[in-house]
Amino acid sequence: MKICVFGAGAIGGYIGCSLSKAGANVSLIARGPHKKAIEENGLTLITENRSENFKLKVTENPEELGTQDYIVIGVKAHAIANIVEGLKPLLNKDTAILSAVNGIPWWYFYKANSNTILENTHIDSVDPGGIIWKNLNPERALGCVVYPACEIEKPGVIKHIDGNRFSLGEPSGVNTDRLKILSDLFIKGGLKAPQKKNLRDEIWIKLWGNCSFNPISAITGASLDIIGKDQSSRVLIKQMMEECQKVGEAVGVHFGVSIDKRIDGASSIIGHKPSTRQDIEMKRPLEIDPIISAIIEIGNKLKIPTPMLKHINSILKLKADYLGLYQRNELIEELTI
Repeated sequence: MKICVFGAGAIGGYIGCSLSKAGANVSLIARGPHKKAIEENGLTLITENRSENFKLKVTENPEELGTQDYIVIGVKAHAIANIVEGLKPLLNKDTAILSAVNGIPWWYFYKANSNTILENTHIDSVDPGGIIWKNLNPERALGCVVYPACEIEKPGVIKHIDGNRFSLGEPSGVNTDRLKILSDLFIKGGLKAPQKKNLRDEIWIKLWGNCSFNPISAITGASLDIIGKDQSSRVLIKQMMEECQKVGEAVGVHFGVSIDKRIDGASSIIGHKPSTRQDIEMKRPLEIDPIISAIIEIGNKLKIPTPMLKHINSILKLKADYLGLYQRNELIEELTI
């Protein structure tokens, strides 16, 4: 089984090591010092105070690898449109693509049974102009909700911090052979990989926290527990979650927990700063549009007000723009005001 991990950062590298452990023929697309270190010393995974080293093929040039059975996209959702051309040499007629990303994925409304005007259309906030949809084809897509926390400790070394679950699912909700094969490989490699018929529900439950705690932490610098214990911040988080829930329910999502329980769950994680804040501190481009703008875009198209999400989205983009960590897209700006 040939699997290419395109973007072998913290999560992509963790998946790549796990799939290699399961016996898959894994290759990595990486660049810079991380690529150089993997070439010279292999990719090291540190988990539960154990260190394992994996000798994996790594390159910047996808054409060196040939076509693959599966591609795991490890770059952030807002960067996928930029790698479409690089993915093409890896594709044969049956290649499946798993996007291990936060937020609303590019394939979201493919066979969504949403009963809305958005059915089988792309979302410009994550796929401007439908570049990904048109070039990769949503028929290839497999869904994934990422729960583990990992970080690149230094080039060539990935540290697994917490969690080992990747919920997987077909956009149609049908359990297919290609889904089962990949799920079995994840499990054989030591991961949890349940096959979900209603993966979109999980996408929105995670998005609930991403669209609220992430931007507030990014703006203030506060960790989840501090935000959740501050009463004014908690009111703000709740307003944002309520707007998110209304949009999600309008496209058929079931929220199986209460907002207060979701807030309490996030607040119980002491000292943790979510990925958007970490990106600011590491001076990396921010993941804004997949986790906030996409909700606003869907809400606008369905005439569902999202005033607080819009307000915080604008402030976060201003901060990111000022820091040089966000590239504004006129199309997205028009759809999210």
